Amino acid sequence: MAGTLPRSHARSAAVQALYQALVNGQTPAKDALDFVTAENSDKIDMKYFTALVEGVSKEIEVLDAELSYAVDRDLSDIDPVECSVLRLAVYEFIHRPEVPYRVVLNEAVELAKAFGGEKGHKYVNGVLDKMGSKLRTVEYQASKARRAHKS
Repeated sequence: MAGTLPRSHARSAAVQALYQALVNGQTPAKDALDFVTAENSDKIDMKYFTALVEGVSKEIEVLDAELSYAVDRDLSDIDPVECSVLRLAVYEFIHRPEVPYRVVLNEAVELAKAFGGEKGHKYVNGVLDKMGSKLRTVEYQASKARRAHKS
């Protein structure tokens, strides 16, 4: 991930909590703090971690409806790690406008690389690129224009 930033650690712990809840059929917020141990709690932005887990938990239906725009199959057919990463990223796209589009995208790809399948990060990148164009249109277009200008 993007180094040892507290928000990067918060995202990592949040993905683990969301994944665990998804595969066990639980509510993520209920057992989320299990992923924060005494050893790593000083590295995590706890407020951000809690906001992410609670926010995604409360809005899973909305997030899944948004994701249907960009996914090529039923969400239940997507690997649980990638599904958890996608939900988290879409939540940040919608509710955390202060976090730049590229940061959300890059962090999600790194999480998919760290926890997902061998090529899962490529799928996450493709889906979130489409989601960025829909949910962060102005920022997305500016990012594309900057990259095209550099070429």
